[in-house]
Amino acid sequence: MSQLQDVETAVSVCYVVQIDGQDLGAFTGCEGIGCEVVLETREEGGNNGFVWQLPSRLKFPNVKLTRPLGRQTESIATWISGVVTGYTRQTAVIQAMTADGAIVAEWSLHDVVPVRWTGPQLTPDQPKVLTETLEIAHHGFLPAG
Repeated sequence: MSQLQDVETAVSVCYVVQIDGQDLGAFTGCEGIGCEVVLETREEGGNNGFVWQLPSRLKFPNVKLTRPLGRQTESIATWISGVVTGYTRQTAVIQAMTADGAIVAEWSLHDVVPVRWTGPQLTPDQPKVLTETLEIAHHGFLPAG
């Protein structure tokens, strides 16, 4: 039972994002952190009952971050507007934090590129929380440390 008490869980988590030290703020949703091993299949001549599955490379999905609209959206606009004048790939750090500020997990993403920012849908007939979504592409994870 003592081991279970030492485990931090990711309940009520927010995701704090920084791009090369520039704070983009906290997000309430994060999806797409992961990777996939791309397999190539090879059929061996004379062996009809078996197909080789050979790993070839890693593929990384885009990461989508969402949150209610707020003043922090200005930091996203500043970061994305830098792409117009020329862009160098940067490193992103995403930290999953509990409500009391304890870090549950951290990911460092290599060669981050902004893909899309989607602002709120302003519809007067449906009152709801206005949200924004930031989608970023990356080229792998950096080692912790």
